[in-house]
Amino acid sequence: MVKYSVSSWIYGDEPMEQSIERLSKCGYDGIEIYGEPQKVSAKEIWRLSKRYGLEASSICGIYTKDRDLVSSSEKTRNNAINYVKDCTKMAHELGVSVVIVVPSAVNKVKPEVAPDQEWKWAVEGVREAGRYAMNLGVSLAIEALNRYETYLVNRIGQAMELVEDVALDNVGLMVDCFHMSIEDESLANAIIAAKKKLLHVHIADSNRQTPGRGHTDFQSVVSALKQIGYSRYLTMEFLPPSADPYAALKGARTREFYDLYTKESIEYMKRIWQ
Repeated sequence: MVKYSVSSWIYGDEPMEQSIERLSKCGYDGIEIYGEPQKVSAKEIWRLSKRYGLEASSICGIYTKDRDLVSSSEKTRNNAINYVKDCTKMAHELGVSVVIVVPSAVNKVKPEVAPDQEWKWAVEGVREAGRYAMNLGVSLAIEALNRYETYLVNRIGQAMELVEDVALDNVGLMVDCFHMSIEDESLANAIIAAKKKLLHVHIADSNRQTPGRGHTDFQSVVSALKQIGYSRYLTMEFLPPSADPYAALKGARTREFYDLYTKESIEYMKRIWQ
């Protein structure tokens, strides 16, 4: 049976205890921790998780322009690799098995050098971080983003190619229903194709709001996940309307959505799954 969590970064600068308490009240199993190892205390999250009966489900990396695995700047690429390693270390401390990796910076929509070179940097960077993660018993999940947020890996098939080129047992991929609704012809077929390497799932509707508020066919998504025997986390990553997905980190125009969207999401997905 799947478990349910919410990605904590969508709650912006809200105190972590407030977020965890909300999820506990709504019946969630876990919380996805946003990847800021220098700001987030693993010890504190562990304490709060135990207090409210939740677990840390995963680490969601935050890939800003200074954490770009395919930057033309070697310094920036190295910083990005070290950032993924830091997230992996935090995952290990929390007993989390999955860290999400986006191979290029979010909102970077065109390459700086030849695409083949950037692909090579992506493979090298993920492989180095992946080897580090392997020693800690952690897996890396490659996320494909839509064309309006990145240019490098947009479809599940491209994420699979990157995973194959990295060629490490602990490097797989995740699917995000919002991004897939823009880029993939069939969400169900993409999920089935990703079967052997699927590590994680993000849930949001076609308009990035809660499932049921857009036009994504979540029944077919659930059927595909059941078909491949998926039994990991379904992590909600809903957002209010915004051109910049990271605007939520600043709490911009989001607080009125917190309780409503959190409750709606788990109720809808549990109903569909059953």
